This record gives sequence, structure tokens and C-alpha cells, in this order.
Amino acid sequence: MKTTWNFTGTRALVAGAGGIGSAVIDALADAGADVVVLDRDAGQLAEVTRTGGTRDAGGTGGSLGAGGTVRGLSVDLTSADACHDAVTDAVGFLGGLDVFVHAVGTNDRRPVLETPDEVWERLVAINLSSGFWLGRAVGNVMVPGGHGRVVYLSSVSGLLAHRDHAPYAATKGGINQLMRVMAREWAPHGVTVNAVAPGYTETDLTRAYLAEPGMRASMEALVPAGRLGRPEDLVGPVLFLSSAEAAFITGQVLYADGGRTLV
Repeated sequence: MKTTWNFTGTRALVAGAGGIGSAVIDALADAGADVVVLDRDAGQLAEVTRTGGTRDAGGTGGSLGAGGTVRGLSVDLTSADACHDAVTDAVGFLGGLDVFVHAVGTNDRRPVLETPDEVWERLVAINLSSGFWLGRAVGNVMVPGGHGRVVYLSSVSGLLAHRDHAPYAATKGGINQLMRVMAREWAPHGVTVNAVAPGYTETDLTRAYLAEPGMRASMEALVPAGRLGRPEDLVGPVLFLSSAEAAFITGQVLYADGGRTLV
């Protein structure tokens, strides 16, 4: 997705190489930012770092025309130590850090009474704990530096009570509150922390669910805009909150949902 934003010289870290994360990575790089991407999926890292043979998942980086560079780091974000080390490595590669986007998330749809402990623990670790561990490590860089933009990908599920979404909804609600506390603590230091909450978006995470008979039509009927979201619909909100223009906005959840939360 081409963008008119100018992030030349911006040093960005994005956690999550798939779906919305991928669209954000492309847009940041196309706008001139140098980006480090964290993900444990080697295939997704290779995809986001591959453009004309110039982006590199192997750790050397590369130029993208007049845009920025993209470097991939393979890391399991369900470990506090791994998250800390990944941020340290990214800051070393970039020479500092201006923007952090947390676009990590997974779901497992089943009723509360049928949700085993291991599903709960896995979703909390991936969706919420990684946000805390990475955010804390990022804050330890941005707060002393007196500047930074942090954006979390939340969800309308953090507000609405969808059936069969208990762990996912709980983690996204947790992200919203985590983000607010970070925003309150870090505002005096020039660091803003916000979240973008998509409605139902067409990504690899939702593809199989939407393929079920009648599911797409029923989901679209819940959206006043008459369609589901696409990853590119989230790029503008994320880049705005990552920009200098959003310097006085912090602690906010921006719903990019085609009106889903209105009904």
C-alpha cells in the first residue's frame, strides 16, 4: 500500500509479520522508516523482508528504493527474556528507537466451559504477556530518550462480548488497560502510547472461519459499512498514531471497525 506519510529517518520496531503487521511494515518502509520485524514464523519474515531482493530476513538489512530498510528477527515472543533480548538487538541494529507497533495476536474460538487451561495460557502469553514484556523493554529505551510512539493492535473484542472469544477478548481488554497505564506513566517523558482496535478483518487468522457456510454474510451484516476490514484499512490509523502529528494523543483506543461498535 502506497502512503503519503514521511517517516524518513524513523527507527521502527514491529512485532508480528503477518496480516495487519505486514501491511504496517510495508507502509512504514515505503514512507522511509528503517524497520526491524519480530516474529517466530520464518516464512512470514521472509515474505515481509522480500521486495526485489533488497529486503533481508537474515540480519543484514537492505534498501527499498527510496524507502527504508526492513530486517527480520526470528524470536519466540512468549518468553520475557527473549522479548527483552529482541528489543536490545533491534535497538542495536537501528541505532535507537522511535516507533514500536505490537501487532501480535491469535485466537481459539470455543465456549468458556470448553476452554482448557493450555489454550488460556497460550493466548495470554502470545497476545498479552508479549505486549507487556516488549512494551517494558521499549519503554526502557524511549523514556530515557524523551521521545517515542507506541501503538498496540487491540480489537473490538476488547469492548464487545463476542461468544466463543473469552481468552482473546480478555487479552485485548488487557492490552487496552496496559496501554492506558503506560500512557499515564510515560506521558511526562514525551512517549505516547495508544491502540488501534480493528473490527473483523480479513487475514490468515480469520480465513478459515469466514469460509464456513453463511459466516461471511452474517459477519458483514453486523458492520454498518457493509463489509469486513482489510489490513490496509488499519495502516492509516497506525501510521497517524506513530507520527509527529499525534504528539498530543495518548492513552486512546481508536476503533477502525466500519461502525461495528455502533450496533
